[in-house]
Amino acid sequence: MSEHTERDGDYEHHGGFPVYRADPDNGGPHFGRLVDALRTVQDVAVSTAPPPDVIERAAEQAEALAALLAPYGAKEGDSPAGRSLGLPGRGSLLLPPWQIDRFGADGVRSKGVFRRYHMGGNGAVHGGVLPLLFDDLFGTVVHAAGRPISRTGYLHVNYRRITPFDRPLVVEGRVDRVEGRKTFVSARLTEPDGTLLADADALMIVLLPGQP
Repeated sequence: MSEHTERDGDYEHHGGFPVYRADPDNGGPHFGRLVDALRTVQDVAVSTAPPPDVIERAAEQAEALAALLAPYGAKEGDSPAGRSLGLPGRGSLLLPPWQIDRFGADGVRSKGVFRRYHMGGNGAVHGGVLPLLFDDLFGTVVHAAGRPISRTGYLHVNYRRITPFDRPLVVEGRVDRVEGRKTFVSARLTEPDGTLLADADALMIVLLPGQP
């Protein structure tokens, strides 16, 4: 699989997007470890109730970590976050830690788990997380089909069942049809046995030159 910003042809010549490149080193030998540790911090931050002295110590350590990293700020497209294809969620804390295992013009499939951090209430994944998963997948679907850089025109999600966390799940998406600048896409989120949890459809619109 190639990074969606590396496609040849028209892909890099639409809209005002800068050209990004995949990070072949995935951020170096310890970046994945850092991202995984930060994901765990997110999990425990929303699922523990420490005493005040522990919260104070945790806050101090979090502030120290931020201060350690802050001097190395990078412009968009230079940080390994979002460009590390070998890492779950491409190394981005924004994205659920899923991994693409099928990438082609006929569709894209990704597998992964939602973590404790993604829980909304009563043991279910927060409903707002699913549009994020689908929207990111649709960007990849558009690229895999060889379409130029596009933005989301609309995204519609149907919630069919409660989506669990800490269980392996599968999401698959494809292009349904193309009409000029418009690419209509759809996807399904399922359990490994095919049980449907949610499905979505969206309109992706090719950017005009200079559009952000």
